[in-house]
Amino acid sequence: MSGLTVAELVGRALAKLGARHCFGVVGSGNFTVTNALRGAGVEFTATRHEGGAATMADAYARMSDTVALVSLHQGCGLTNAMTGIGEAAKSRTPVVVLAAESAPAPVPTNFSIDQSGLATAVLASPQRVNSPASALGDVVHAFRLARDERRTVVLNLPINVQDAPAPEASIRALETLAAPPRPVPPRASDASVRALADLIRQAERPVFVAGRGARGAGRELRELGRVAGALLATSAVANGLFEGDEFSLGISGGFSSPLAAELIADADLIVSFGCALNMWTMRHGRLIGDDTRVAQVDLEPLALGAQRPIDLGVVGDAALTARAVADELARSGAGERYRTAEVAEAIAAEARWNDVPHGEPGLTDVHVPGDLSVIGDDGERRIDPRILTDALDRILPAERVVSIDSGNFMGYPSSYLRVPDEYGFCFTQAFQSIGLGLATAIGAALAQPERLPVLGVGDGGLLMSIAELETAVRLGLPLVVIAYNDDAYGAEVHHFGGDAVPPDFGTVTFPRVDIASIARGFGAVGVTVRSVDDLEPVRAWLESGDGPIVIDARIASDGGSWWLAEAFGH
Repeated sequence: MSGLTVAELVGRALAKLGARHCFGVVGSGNFTVTNALRGAGVEFTATRHEGGAATMADAYARMSDTVALVSLHQGCGLTNAMTGIGEAAKSRTPVVVLAAESAPAPVPTNFSIDQSGLATAVLASPQRVNSPASALGDVVHAFRLARDERRTVVLNLPINVQDAPAPEASIRALETLAAPPRPVPPRASDASVRALADLIRQAERPVFVAGRGARGAGRELRELGRVAGALLATSAVANGLFEGDEFSLGISGGFSSPLAAELIADADLIVSFGCALNMWTMRHGRLIGDDTRVAQVDLEPLALGAQRPIDLGVVGDAALTARAVADELARSGAGERYRTAEVAEAIAAEARWNDVPHGEPGLTDVHVPGDLSVIGDDGERRIDPRILTDALDRILPAERVVSIDSGNFMGYPSSYLRVPDEYGFCFTQAFQSIGLGLATAIGAALAQPERLPVLGVGDGGLLMSIAELETAVRLGLPLVVIAYNDDAYGAEVHHFGGDAVPPDFGTVTFPRVDIASIARGFGAVGVTVRSVDDLEPVRAWLESGDGPIVIDARIASDGGSWWLAEAFGH
């Protein structure tokens, strides 16, 4: 192993530390480190845009519980990736971005920018390989920062340091390098456990809401819910955690069904586990009654009460805390509480949006008898997005991983497409950027290769990121892309009309784009859907599973989605 450069040392070290997959676009500045990763057994996915690489890594890390890597050229390669890096950083996703960096010089090169400042600006953690002597330690530190503190790390690799010979001492140390043990998660104090158990004993209608920080605590929270007589719900990012439990309400917040929202709002105690209780999860606080007591369990003290006043804050790991509180309650018993036969019957009948009657699809549309489609204002036959998504839920296999882009449409796949567990739903929405969905779906698909990847995306978000469809085709992914196509940026059409009479939507509506034909041009299957009958080609495609299929769903206006109507004004 003698004669390594620092770039080669970095690539081999990351492989030894446990990195499994890297995404990126290769240029002169990251060519050597990328090949070193590949040579050490790290799988590399070449993307069509650096932004896609960052988001694929984000999704891969979320769905695999590993640290994902991104490899970028210096300067413009990093700037192209910044939205994806910002999303990952806001979501506390463990990603290490290997960013080549221009060497210091009296006259800056074309690629010279303040890369550390740029990383800090989007809440990522800037690190650097400072010298050949420190390189191995710098890499180990960056990896541990990403893995153990759930940070998105931008590890700058100066060109002059990359090209330098690695010290013999570092090469020898590399031979025995292994992933350091993970730190033991903190357990809540005995006093906090007793206090939370007491709150639950005093409650008649407790509800537990699990968030991203509790995705590894499903079994413990199910048991605590049983002992405590509590109903179970999740934030959107933890969707699927309680799938199959008869007292699961699904997602709490804007995507909640009417029954789920009613049961949460009627709770006299809400306990969050690794969940921020923000405006999305609590509908701007409307899901918390005036007399409802609130407790919050989180690893970070500063997270407690950050979004709203709470009655009790508990610092501790979600799984360990849930197990300790369950043991405490088991000594005294908790009773039926919110888990009555009547509530169970109602949940079975109405907790999912699929079981809620559709009613009219929009204010100006009329039904076409017999085919479950509508005629829009433009005279075109269109399909109700609820009927479309419900039909696809029945057609597509249950073992799936669903990814969601952002936009007016996003409540339909989030609410109507069932997922098997918390690894069946990938929700890259912390930055609320449209255009991340396609890359999200590819990253999630590579992390969960045994499941059918499904993407819900609007026409605007898909066209913004369409280059990565070639990546999906090249990888041969059996990806289902549901393009909710209303020829517009729907949120702006429905929610930002302003006081103009009539409102001018010329800046956010577009001529029809034949997305199905574009998909075929990339080598995918393309299908245009205006009614349920048009979904037959999807059934035929499922028999072959040959590469991606793009469903150009010509959707009817919904007059503004139910969940988005209450979300603005922040």
